[in-house]
Amino acid sequence: MGRGAGNKMCSASSSEEQPIQHLEITRPDDWHHHFRDGDALRATVPFAARTFGRAIAMPNLQPPVTTAALAVAYRERLLAARPEGSTLEPLMTLYLKDDTTREEIIAAKESGIVIACKLYPKGATTNSHGGVSDVENIHGVLDEMEAQGLLLLVHGESTGNVDIFHRERTFLEAVFKPLVAARPNLKIVLEHCTTKEAAHFVRDGPPNVCASVTPQHLLYNRNAMLAGGIKPHLYCMPILKAEADRVALVDCVTSGSKKFFLGTDSAPHDVKNKHTACGCAGVFSAHAALELYATVFDRAGALDKLEAFASFNGPDFYGVPRNTDRVALDRETWQAPPGDGV
Repeated sequence: MGRGAGNKMCSASSSEEQPIQHLEITRPDDWHHHFRDGDALRATVPFAARTFGRAIAMPNLQPPVTTAALAVAYRERLLAARPEGSTLEPLMTLYLKDDTTREEIIAAKESGIVIACKLYPKGATTNSHGGVSDVENIHGVLDEMEAQGLLLLVHGESTGNVDIFHRERTFLEAVFKPLVAARPNLKIVLEHCTTKEAAHFVRDGPPNVCASVTPQHLLYNRNAMLAGGIKPHLYCMPILKAEADRVALVDCVTSGSKKFFLGTDSAPHDVKNKHTACGCAGVFSAHAALELYATVFDRAGALDKLEAFASFNGPDFYGVPRNTDRVALDRETWQAPPGDGV
């Protein structure tokens, strides 16, 4: 998938009409991306740069990006890893902690490069052990985020003894719905939405809430990960859900609703940390992200809705201009490029 013509659509249309062979759309953005850090950037940044105009850089590094100064430094490392001629713009986020201060939120806004803050419930996913233990602990920080116009990005899962397949549903009722109701002036994103209940809440909810959706949660259910042998490269957090949830997500994103947008949650790990007795959570999809989403919309007979989901809804909600250049998808049989061990 190049920055221009030459991208691939890798499935046949479900429509009885002649399937679309060539599709051009405004360049998309990725509103949820894990680049990682260090040597990994030499692989992850070029994969994102070949498709996206902008990408939200998730802050759950080791150590996490908890201050404006750390965000500025991380951005410089991301820019240095771009391929020659790339114009990929990393959009920076702060990792919220119980002790994050209002002053740090002000500094983040004044940096000019931080666009949002990420709420990881403590222990919910990779490198979230320093996350927020109770939303009440960051009440003042949320007040300041409203004042500064920074978005709140939420990993929507409860932790503790909650069944892993019910973490999002539990969080939705116990935390997310009350948070949205209490903060009508704060733009909130439910990251990587996975369940029918959450998707319908976002779809029918107030205008200050939207959701990003990953390709794996649109393409696969939990049987694909578990039946006939465990597939470690489909293991992620939030975990894949039931077929009814997958269908509901597809229905929402292909409906034309402006409440959903592209967020790959592409999350690379060294292959030795996936092929192990206790493997890491994360699906790496950046090497073929747009093709995977196009497959979903093609199967649903909704390729005409792909551009809004991939290229319009995200920037419109974040309040940034839409990209002006375009990418092309061509239908052909092809083999996705390897993920270089991630």
